[in-house]
Amino acid sequence: MPGMNMSDEKANERAAVNDMTPGHQDAHSQHMFMTAMRERTPEDVQRAGEIVTQLRAGIEKYKDYHVALNDGFRIFMPNVPQPEYHFTSYRNGFMEAFTFDPARPTSLLYKKTSTGYELVGAMYTMPKRATDEQLNARVPLSIAMWHLHTNLCMPARAELHNADWTKFGLHGSIATKDSCDAAGGRFSPVIFGWMVHVYPYEDSLDKIFAMHHHMD
Repeated sequence: MPGMNMSDEKANERAAVNDMTPGHQDAHSQHMFMTAMRERTPEDVQRAGEIVTQLRAGIEKYKDYHVALNDGFRIFMPNVPQPEYHFTSYRNGFMEAFTFDPARPTSLLYKKTSTGYELVGAMYTMPKRATDEQLNARVPLSIAMWHLHTNLCMPARAELHNADWTKFGLHGSIATKDSCDAAGGRFSPVIFGWMVHVYPYEDSLDKIFAMHHHMD
């Protein structure tokens, strides 16, 4: 991300991947902000259905994860065990800052299998400066909750490898600038941008636009 060195970027990626693991969003809500759900309208339901249809068509070829890799998607933390892996296209993410194409997500979401990866969903993004109305214009706020990773305290760069990660990072106990300053850390009120997950192969809108993949 702009303004961060590679050590910060890798630490933030790892923290964000961990924070997206099912069960973490409640325990660490001080590090996550989610949009409020609005009253659902027939128009929103119709628009959500159109998004899902276009997304399915756009990512069909990526059921073969090799195609995703060949198209420039990069795996976040491939050696860290995760319930789902984010394959991210930085080109798509850049384009999503300006235009929305439901068939062109920033990230693809995969489950690891014995033979590779199984495609289960995708993730759209918007810049952190986006308003609720701008988010709603892309994926209705009555259908899905967009989320931001917030209140990140990173240790001093010289302490990255020896830091107490019970205090620092997106799972850390430090969630205010004053506490971060007192610990000698570096505070960011928001990292990355807005994100929303979509699981287009599920059988209901609530499962399709869930925070995490529905597990039977």
